[in-house]
Parts: sequence; structure tokens; C-alpha cells
Amino acid sequence: MKALFVVLLVQLCSASLVPEQEKDPEYWRRQAQETLQNALRLQRLNQNVAKNLILFLGDGMGVSTVTAARILKGQLQHGQGEESLLEMDKFPFVALAKTYNTNAQVPDSAGTATAYLCGVKANEGTLGVSAGVTRDRCNTTKGQEVTSILRWAKEAGKAVGIVTTTRVTHATPSAAYAHSANRDWYSDGEMPPDALEGGCKDIARQLVENIPEIEVILGGGRKYMYPKNVSDVEYPHEEKHRGTRLDGRNLVQAWQEAKPRGKVAEYVWHRRGLLALNLSRVDFLMGESLHPRVPWHQLGALGEPLSCPGVLGSLQWPVILPRQALHEAVELDRAIGLATRLTSTQDTLSVVTADHSHVFTFGGYTPRGNPIFGLAPMQSDVDRKPFTSILYGNGPGYKIVAGERENVSAVDFAHADYQAQSAVPLRQETHGGEDVAVFARGPMAHLLHGVHEQNYIPHAMAYAACIGSNRGHCNTAARPATPLLLPFLGLLLLLLC
Repeated sequence: MKALFVVLLVQLCSASLVPEQEKDPEYWRRQAQETLQNALRLQRLNQNVAKNLILFLGDGMGVSTVTAARILKGQLQHGQGEESLLEMDKFPFVALAKTYNTNAQVPDSAGTATAYLCGVKANEGTLGVSAGVTRDRCNTTKGQEVTSILRWAKEAGKAVGIVTTTRVTHATPSAAYAHSANRDWYSDGEMPPDALEGGCKDIARQLVENIPEIEVILGGGRKYMYPKNVSDVEYPHEEKHRGTRLDGRNLVQAWQEAKPRGKVAEYVWHRRGLLALNLSRVDFLMGESLHPRVPWHQLGALGEPLSCPGVLGSLQWPVILPRQALHEAVELDRAIGLATRLTSTQDTLSVVTADHSHVFTFGGYTPRGNPIFGLAPMQSDVDRKPFTSILYGNGPGYKIVAGERENVSAVDFAHADYQAQSAVPLRQETHGGEDVAVFARGPMAHLLHGVHEQNYIPHAMAYAACIGSNRGHCNTAARPATPLLLPFLGLLLLLLC
């Protein structure tokens, strides 16, 4: 009990007092009036044409994650945290998106990606196809393919790109270019014989063939691009990183060879190679890494956000490791801030959202300024043990010691790899089913308001940019579809896993 008392005492003593200015009612009145004046200015709607579209997608970034990331950001800046603002918080228009799949109340990343990229809701586990496709059944795919906003932008003459911290063939980014009855068909080596015999293509092959002129592709998962058992360029002695393709193709080479004569297509697999490029002389760029191998607590020393193209990677911190999850959310927010500084609200529509949430929560009546990864200032009145503020509804964090819930005071709950406790034991934590936030700024951002079906998002964005099918309101003479120069992209999809 002595150890427990010391831990709780440290937690309580770390809580800051209420700032003096906040004790004055005028502080809150002035803040409200400033907010009111900013809101009144929004009556002058920005109805410009969006030359650029930027979609930031935080994979699993539910509202509770956004709130906790905001507190973490503030505490990293030596504040109490609650009063902090994320870059996305500064966006003037906010909506909620309903995330359910056509056959699932709690969605998966493939069905949701089809919604917010292709504008059509779909079944769980399927990519870039309508709800007429049954998962795993290749023979239901033909004629059910749906196109994405990336393709709409490309057909309008825009430069387009995908930047992700997961595999480029992962469900979340791949709905931008692929049509698949199964999100896990990364290469033909992962496909069943009947799907191969039925003529269905793996996702990596579709990345190269479906929209061959995507200007920028940055992410991970290169083993799906190489023949089976070909050694990895970075980790040649690790079997798990060897190529998986059965057709013997080198898709990186195929990607380069498919480019028009006279165009420069560069492939890089590490940060050093990327920084060495003269981007003004590059027409197409593909970068694929296995993992940047950079611990989250060293990211600040890099001098640039992990989420930006400067660091390639396939970072997939388990969501039940709250430190990794929230630090990645803060890194995403840094990337949003960078994009905000590089673009103008006059011609760039930026949207930040999530595909779905997770069963992540924090509570326990923590005092103002309590460390976001800390303990609640109370014990359970049932088992008389302390608990961390952050908890999960289910997952592998469920632990029983001597027939009782694990006592967190006996473990290092502040460790980077601490696995937060969960209520229900599962080997893998599940997604959550509630609505997710949609933040918007720039031309036509006011179209994202209220509560929407998730598939509405790309339609609103396309309307703003005068691309896709809904262009009756556009003055084509004043709205040229001029390709953009690298590194500024017509469509940028940035994902957080």
C-alpha cells in the first residue's frame, strides 16, 4: 500500500492550480465574444473554386482520441493541456460522419474508405466496389467497381498523390485506386486460387495499373511489389520481408516503365534517397519503406513531422498502446499545421476526418492538468485498486493477477509500451461504432456541417473543386484544371494508423 500511496500522491501533486486569469469571469466573457465575432465572419461564405484538395485521414481517430491528443499536445508544450488547440480545432467548419458499413453496425477500414473516397457505402472488408459485392467472392466484383475522388481529380487534369504511414496497399489508402472483394489481397500471393482463376487482380498490381499516373505514392509495404522470396533491399536476411508475388513481376520496375516517354519516375526506399532528389525534375515519385524504425520519443529530434513525406514508413502502433497512438495523433496534427502554412484558404479545401473510432476512453474525474497518461485520482470502489485515466472497452489489456484485476501501481504504466487495461479480453481490440468528426477549411467548407453519411464527404469536396460528376455550377472558363507542380498535390491522402 505504501507504493500505491506514493504514486497517487505524485499524480495529485502534479495537477496545476486553476490559472489566475480563469478565475475572472471577464476572461471567459471576452473569449466567448471573440469566438462569436469569428463565427459571424463565417456568414461571408467562401464559395471560391478549390484548386487544391487535401484530405487528412486519421485511421481510428475517434472524438475521444482527438480530445486526448489535444491535451497531450498542450502538455508537451508545458501547459495543462485542456486549453490547447490542435490545428484541426482551428478549422471553422465541423461535422459528424456516420461510419457504419452497409452490412456492419461497427465498420472496418475497407468499407469506410470506400465511403469517404468513392462516395458509395460498401460492405465490410471490400474496397472500391458497391454493396453488391460479397467479401471473398471474386465473381461478384465485375460491374460493381466504383471510382474514387482521386480518379475524378486525375481525370480533371490534377496532379494527385497518396502519402501514408501504413502500407500503400492497406485498406485505408487503397480504396483510392483499387477494386477488391477482399481488403487482404495485397499481392497475388495472398489470394485464393478461385480468385486468381476468376481474373481478380491483387491490390498492389492495381496500384500500378488502374491509375498509372499518380504523381506521388509514399508509404510502406514494398514486399508485395516483388517476386516471391526476393530478398528485401534493406533487410536481406529477414525472411518475413521477402517478396510475396507469385506472378514473378517486379511492380516497381513495371511502374517506372509504364510512364510516358520523357517523364522522370523516381523510386526511393529511405529518407536519404528522398532528400537527395531534385523534385523540380521529378514527374512521378514512389517511395516505399518497411518501417522508419524511429521510436516516437525521438521524433522531435528529427526536426520534421513523422507524417510528412520526409520520413517514409509503415508505422502501425497498436492502438492499445495509448502513448504511441496519441503521439501519432499529435504528429498528424503537425502535418496539418504544415499544410495550413503552405496553402491558402482562398484556393485550398482541407478536410480532416477519421474512418472510424476505437473503443478508447479516458475518465475517472481527473483534475485539471492531470497527465493524460496518468492515474485517475481515485481507486475503484469495487476492487480497491487504482486505474489509469485511459482505458479500452476491449482488447489484450485485460489482465487477471491472482484472480483479480491487475494493480497498475505494480507496473510501469508510464512506459512507452504500456498496454492500457481493457474491460473485455480480446487478442485484438475492436473498432468503435460512433460517429467521427469532420473538420473543414477553405472553399465550400461550409458544405460539411451537421451530421452526414460518410459517403457524402468526397461529393462535397468534388463539388468544391469542380471535378467529378457534379459540375453544373462551374464556370469552366474561370476554373481551369491546371496540373500542379510537385510537391503541391491536387489530392493528398494522409493516414494515421
